[in-house]
Parts: sequence; C-alpha cells; structure tokens
Amino acid sequence: MGGEQSSAVSEAKLAVIPRSEHEISRDDISDNALKVLYRLHKAGYDAYLVGGGVRDLLLRQQPKDFDIATNATPEQVRKLFRNSRLVGRRFRLAHILFGRDIIEVATLRGHHDADGDKAKFAKQDKDGRLLRDNVYGSIDEDAERRDFTVNGLYYDISDYSVRDYFGGMADLKAKRLRLIGDPQTRYAEDPVRMIRAVRFATKLGFSLDKATAAPIPRMAKMLGDIPAARLFEETLKLLMSGKGLENFRMLRQYGLWEPMFPLQESLLKRDDSGKVTALIEAMLRNTDDRVNADKPVTPAFLYAALLWYVVEEKAAVKRQGGMAPYDALTAAAGDAISKQCKTISLPRRFTTPAMEIWQLQGRLDKRAGARAFKLHEHPRFRAAYDFLLLRAEAEQDPELLELSRWWTQFNDADEQGRRQMVRNVGHDGSRRRRRPRRRTPNRAQG
Repeated sequence: MGGEQSSAVSEAKLAVIPRSEHEISRDDISDNALKVLYRLHKAGYDAYLVGGGVRDLLLRQQPKDFDIATNATPEQVRKLFRNSRLVGRRFRLAHILFGRDIIEVATLRGHHDADGDKAKFAKQDKDGRLLRDNVYGSIDEDAERRDFTVNGLYYDISDYSVRDYFGGMADLKAKRLRLIGDPQTRYAEDPVRMIRAVRFATKLGFSLDKATAAPIPRMAKMLGDIPAARLFEETLKLLMSGKGLENFRMLRQYGLWEPMFPLQESLLKRDDSGKVTALIEAMLRNTDDRVNADKPVTPAFLYAALLWYVVEEKAAVKRQGGMAPYDALTAAAGDAISKQCKTISLPRRFTTPAMEIWQLQGRLDKRAGARAFKLHEHPRFRAAYDFLLLRAEAEQDPELLELSRWWTQFNDADEQGRRQMVRNVGHDGSRRRRRPRRRTPNRAQG
C-alpha cells in the first residue's frame, strides 16, 4: 500500500477554485444536503460535498446523490443528527434520513499504518484487497484515497470553493477518466474499480486514460474474488443504467465480462449463428430505451435473457436423456441459476419470475380452444410475450416470427377478433388449414 500512497502524494498539487471561477450553485444542491453541510459546519466540523455530486454539478448535470465528507467521526455525526443511523462494516458511514431521501456522510479517510494504532481499523488480504477500512485522516489524505480524479473534487461549504488535488478539473474538461495513484495497486485494493471505470466512462462519455486502462485485461480475473452479492448490485448499475449495451461491449473488450458471466461467455465464444449475441444486445438495447424513457425495468427480465440459451442448451441435453420437455426445462433452469449464483448472487424474487418467463415460452404456441385466453390472463404473460419478440428478433426463425406476429395481432384485437383467431388455430396450436369439404355420394331411394 505504501507505494500507492507515495505515488499519489507525488502527484498531489492542491488547487482551490473560488466561487467566482466555478459554476456550482447552492440552488442546484438538495435542501437536505445543504442542511447537513450547514449543521456540521455550525458545530465546528469541516464539511464537504464530494464525489459524483460535485462532478455532475460541474458538468451541469443533475446529481443522483449528494454525498458528504467531514472530519467528524461516525459517532459524532450520530450525536449531531437524531435522524441518522450508522451502516457498513468495511466502511463505517452515517446515513441521515429525511423520509425517503438519504444523505450519506463519510468521515475523511487516512492512510494505513501497519506499525501504528490504525492497523486495527484496517485489514487487507494477501492480494492487497481491502477487507476493512475504518482509518480516519485529513482531507489531503482522503483525496489520495479517492478512486478517479473527477470523483476527487470537494465543494467546501465554508467558502463555497472547490478543492482539486489531482487535476480533476482538467480531466473533466478533457473528458478523461484517470485513476489517482498507481492503477495496479488501486485495482488490487478493490477489483470492482475496474468495472466502475467502465461504468463511469460510458456514463460520462469519457475515454479511459491509457495508464488506467492498461492493467485491466490481466487483472480482470480478480473479480472472481468479489462477493457474489456485491457483484449483483454492480451488474444492475452496469446493465440497467441506460448504457447497458455500451457497458456490455466494453466489459467484453477488457475481459471483465467472463469472470462475472462465465456461462454466457462460453456460449458467446462459440456463437457461430450470432443468436446469443443478438439476444443479449437486443435485450440491452430494449432496456436502455426503457430506462431513458423513464419506463420500469426489472432484473428478472434482464437475467431471463442473459441465461436463456444457457438454460436451452442444458434442457436439450436432458431431453436427449429421456426427460420430458417441461421437466427438462425446469431442471436446466435450476442448474443454470445455481451456477450463475457462484459469481453473481440472484435473489429468489427475480429468479422465480425469470423461471416463469422461460416456462411460458413453451406454452405460447399452444393457442387452441381456451388456451390463448387463459395464457393472455397470466400475470407473467406480458413479460413472456416481450421475451418472445426478442427471441424472434435475435434468431430470425420463421416460426418464431409468425408466432410473435400472431400474439401481437391477438393483443391488438377485440374480443370478437380474438375468438376468430383462435378458431383459425388447429388443436395442436398451429394455424389450421381449411380442408376441402368431401361430398357425400347420393344414394338411390327405395
């Protein structure tokens, strides 16, 4: 760790940008964040708006969150705010609650000192990954602990200036994403920084600094040591942020996709038909469109698409072994979910609806009699229908395209039109062809 600190210190050169020379206005900061900043300052503590909030305000974007850093300890923050709670073990934080709005307050962090008292508050594994990190320090030390230069800017509530230690303002203007300190050391501390680099690059429309990008391909495998639950949250940020398609392509470019999605990468590498890539990209394109139009999206649909061909391949093997189609699909789905959970933990509240989406694919071509009406009333029908459309788009299979057109027409038809459509479907669910009527020969009377 010492090498990383000395590298960061050598780069540090504080620039204080006065209020007259930057565009951050208190009018653009949430009232609740300002309340926290002012109360900390009034109580005699240093208080800064930090991270993405400062970055986005300088880019003239609306921040999603307003995070605050202070020299008050978490316990001192809790005493100052009765509407607060302390959270986190690896990083001890205070959450100030204003109804549904949460302002996160972190104590300024310091360097690790294995020979001093700070050692008992910090712990690293043999590869350099931080396991516990409650070491407190000054704003100068805290700046060296930040990940990217554009996230290492501080808005000081005492004089409304911006403090910049590592050229973050210049990187904002150059649209460049650059790590603070030695990239290899910083990635070893927390491998998730590699996928954060991808996410911030696509979110901001920035390019990755060469030194920041260089170690990623050879260090990507370190993501395999990250807890599966944490990676689930990170994949939602990557794939359900409105930049999912860009992130997917960039993750694969840097070798970051395979440690998180080994089952899917195995299929993608032997995807001669292109249908696996096409389905994933169609799903992500659809998700991006919905996010950017402020429409709801769900991880269940996302993972239904990501795992579909994995499930289908496993189900085919089980059918060859004599298992009935429905049982084969159910067993294959269980296997696929279990293996995916080894790298990315999937909560049951999402895997259950994904399973229903897969199971309904086998029922969508069974439309005779009352089946179409019953299926149309199924609570998961809309998701299964949307998934069918994606499959048809990806595979360009004539039967799937015809089936998707039939259900689209059924959706748009009135009750009478739907009944007529069902009458035109054979007992096996396929479209019924009219047979010529056989003439009964006239019999002689008497």
